[in-house]
Amino acid sequence: MASTSPIRHFLDIKQFDAATLRRILDMSVRLKKLLGEGERPALLKDRVLAMIFERESTRTRVSFDVGMRQLGGETIMLTGKEMQLSREETLADTARVMSRYVDAIMIRILSHDDLLELAGAASVPVINGLTRVSHPCQILADIQTFEEHRGPIGEAKVAWVGDANNVMTSWVHAVTTFGGTMTISTPKEYGPDQGMLSDIADAGGRVELIDDPRAAVEGADLVITDTWVSMGDSDVNERRRILKPYRVDKSLMNLAAKKALFMHCLPAHRGDEVTSDVMDGPQSVVFDEAENRLHAQKGVLAWCFGWDEI
Repeated sequence: MASTSPIRHFLDIKQFDAATLRRILDMSVRLKKLLGEGERPALLKDRVLAMIFERESTRTRVSFDVGMRQLGGETIMLTGKEMQLSREETLADTARVMSRYVDAIMIRILSHDDLLELAGAASVPVINGLTRVSHPCQILADIQTFEEHRGPIGEAKVAWVGDANNVMTSWVHAVTTFGGTMTISTPKEYGPDQGMLSDIADAGGRVELIDDPRAAVEGADLVITDTWVSMGDSDVNERRRILKPYRVDKSLMNLAAKKALFMHCLPAHRGDEVTSDVMDGPQSVVFDEAENRLHAQKGVLAWCFGWDEI
């Protein structure tokens, strides 16, 4: 059922209470079920989503495009180079203009402050497709995937191994909101910054920093890692050297709970942060996770346009 409400931006997991996020997830699950039954409710008929990308994208671009179309809407794909942003038009002015043309904006941009500037000036919903600070759509897809396989995320122990990044931060927000516990193991060179440490402190003891990756993974219900080298990183060889002890291989996974799952938001660099025998093994749900980006984001889109249930 759609509702009338103020502009609904989807910028960070931590902006929501558990009840709101659960409504979004429930819609995601419902929309996935309906799609499997051959139904595509046109909740967003005649609506247009502008998708703005600062860098290259596979999953975010395709899943939002297909998801919007499955809900009856349309999309416009733009890059910063194609827009007047490349000629220093402000994000605020861009947001004001785009709000006159389209019904919602999804943006994938490295600067979180730029995201907030855009959302602050827009008069239509803005969705965070990824920033250096957080990746909330990915975490909703991850939670949907875990709960499909293992049940409530609030009863799980989550382990993060590798460097501290935006996906890890959004997982901290999720554990803080939904419950459960999280252990994080990173090298000091690529550990949490002050913003992340503040978020960890806000988790009220649910999140623990552990030096040894083996101790972090022990007994975990879910083991997560991410690529060691992200867009814009120049210290490639140094990162690989320092992060090598944090590689997720079979010996590390064997320390987790017997029915533990492995996740990676992709793209993966096989042999760096994860070995192929884990990536392709029976505990890996990375492709279910990637598929659920489509369904979770349909739930986000529906919520942004005022739907609270389907």
